[in-house]
Amino acid sequence: MEFKCQLDSTDALLMQKVISRTFATLHSQVKSESCVLTVCDSSLIIWPNKGVYVTPEEITPNTLCEDIHQWIQTDEQESAGKRSSKKKNKKVQQRYSVINLRLMMEATKTGPLSAPILRRTLQKSHFLSTTLPMDCVVRTTCSDTIKDAFERLLEALTHQLCEMEKVTLQHMKGATLLVPEPLHFLLPEPKGLVTVVYPAGVPDSQLETHRKELHQQFELPDDWPYFRRANAFHFSNESYKDGYLRNPHMVLTHPTLDNGKVYLVQGIYSYHHYMQDHMDDNGWGCAYRSLQTICSWFTQQGYVERAVPTHREIQQTLVDVGDKQGSFVGSRQWIGSIEVQVVLNQLLEVTSKIMFVSQGSELASKGRELANHFLTEGTPIMIGGGVLAHTILGVAWSETTGQIRYLILDPHYTERRTYRLSQTRAGVAGKDQIFGTKLLIIICVCLRGQGSSELS
Repeated sequence: MEFKCQLDSTDALLMQKVISRTFATLHSQVKSESCVLTVCDSSLIIWPNKGVYVTPEEITPNTLCEDIHQWIQTDEQESAGKRSSKKKNKKVQQRYSVINLRLMMEATKTGPLSAPILRRTLQKSHFLSTTLPMDCVVRTTCSDTIKDAFERLLEALTHQLCEMEKVTLQHMKGATLLVPEPLHFLLPEPKGLVTVVYPAGVPDSQLETHRKELHQQFELPDDWPYFRRANAFHFSNESYKDGYLRNPHMVLTHPTLDNGKVYLVQGIYSYHHYMQDHMDDNGWGCAYRSLQTICSWFTQQGYVERAVPTHREIQQTLVDVGDKQGSFVGSRQWIGSIEVQVVLNQLLEVTSKIMFVSQGSELASKGRELANHFLTEGTPIMIGGGVLAHTILGVAWSETTGQIRYLILDPHYTERRTYRLSQTRAGVAGKDQIFGTKLLIIICVCLRGQGSSELS
């Protein structure tokens, strides 16, 4: 929505009143008959304040929300040169879990036209103009009608304007306004998806008080980040700018074990593997990639604000701490679990512990420890054996039988452009055994630090 106002005074109180009046005008626009919502990639247009009037006329206010899917044109239909129609398509219905809408305002009105009036005023003033990035989410069920959904959507738009006004007034700097930025965060059920408005350009470190209030409001623990910008929710049809796959294990079916339970990594990570980032590390970089995946987890959860380290940065860190000679930087020498622990501590200040397993056949004896780790810490685990390294994302473990299966993210995948592949083809799979039965195995288990608050 377009935000425009003229400040004729530098008095703080008067400027706040003008800004509040401008937001009141936007509220009235959302509630007016000029408010229009269009369904992206379709011909559907909805006037929510005209009795939920919809074109085409085949759609009525009592139409179920799920029936909108059949009007949305898919990429496959577009490439085949087919236009969307009302013909039902089961594939389309299964594919679309998100319906994107675009908010617009009618510029013309029906009725007699009046002659324009021009007025010229000479005075010194400050004119503010920006676009408010309205971004609301409404969850619907299969039984919800379009009327039900759009009533809730209008309520969400009105509430978001109120939150934007609060943020705008709170972070005013003279006559300069910071654009309010809505972000979605996925909280544990039953809370689900919530939207928070932050001032753009203000770092997370300066929003600690607000995040603390949010944790209290939603009764969330302080030792897990939920409302840092890095935790913002991405819908399935939204790609990440960096091109890395996120959480490819989510497409896999859980294995079944007698009296067994599944324990998985918590949160979001990106998949790092051979040949990415214009780096040919095939044959020696698997532990580097596993380390990068672990670092991405701490970044994605908002525990750290630094980028995932490159191979060279990892090597330089090991040289800086005295673990390697200077010639190590730029080399093709592999690293192991011990080096991974050193880098995590030095670059991310992350504490981790090392577990030794004398041979691969005894790894199953660590089932309880691994299950408890994913239950309480939830971080990815790096496991090395010989010259190979993998990332453990979870285990299916039976306390009664001791049977265990490992969910493995394989860094040895060699496609350069993973983001162009479906997740089911990426290097993630369940395994009964990771390494040879006689190999010494060293495991690096990262701790997210329950003793410290994520808010600080």
